[in-house]
Amino acid sequence: MLKRCVVTALAMHDVKQARRYLDSVFISSPALSEVNITPVTEEKFRGKSFIGKNLQTGVTILYFHGGGYSFYPKSYDSFIALIAQAAKARIFALDYRLSPEHHFPAQLEDAVYAYLWLLETGADASNLVVAGDSAGGNLALALLLKARDSNLPPPALAVALSPPTDLETEYPSLTGNQDTDWIDKPELLHWAQWFCDSSQLRDPLISPIWADLRGLPPIYIQAGSAEILYDSIQAFVNRAKSQGADVVFEAWEDMNHVFHIFGPEATQSTEALRRIGEVIDLRVRKRKKMVTVSTAAP
Repeated sequence: MLKRCVVTALAMHDVKQARRYLDSVFISSPALSEVNITPVTEEKFRGKSFIGKNLQTGVTILYFHGGGYSFYPKSYDSFIALIAQAAKARIFALDYRLSPEHHFPAQLEDAVYAYLWLLETGADASNLVVAGDSAGGNLALALLLKARDSNLPPPALAVALSPPTDLETEYPSLTGNQDTDWIDKPELLHWAQWFCDSSQLRDPLISPIWADLRGLPPIYIQAGSAEILYDSIQAFVNRAKSQGADVVFEAWEDMNHVFHIFGPEATQSTEALRRIGEVIDLRVRKRKKMVTVSTAAP
């Protein structure tokens, strides 16, 4: 169903019409009843605050949604509620400016504004997690680089779910996994063309595989082995480790792009969400070394 919805949306000539269509495809979750959602509007950005009933004080997550930098479907409230519940943390989900109306670096500028706002309004960087899925995972990695190079206090941890890491290189999984994923190569290229100029594809803030990855906070990445981005994510992890970065990558066998959205409907999604909470407990609340676990499908 997801693949059919994305194909239908991108076939529409009017991006605003496509957004309305995706908003109509609503995926709900019991987690919505477990969080309080409050709109937040600041001078330079907007978003929503998610505070769960099982909140453990101290940890704040700055979350960036996926959608190819072009879409922010209403169903994301349900997905972000699942993450808030699993992480037992307050989440501020940024509603960043979208392409094609707004090109790079508009989205990163909004992310920096939101990050600074959280720090200025009481969030402690040592208890702050930057996270995102798909394009939002890409944005989370870009924010790490921007914060480091701007001498901003680094977050305690970054969590990236199925992040695009290289928009230029064609890896085998890009075409080899098209039959098992709900996004494909043409769609990825379409979103990239909306997001930035072709001359910018090697910009480290767009394709972080080309970045200097030294001196970054710990990074925790999840992906499915059946998604088109799998090889590019693995290449990014290998490059990061070769530079001494503290990065852990866990892949779930036979799962597709951002499989976490299936929530309690899939055992693998439930386990991946649980692991996000566990890693935040270990690396932020308890400050322990991350341990990679087996992620083979049961």
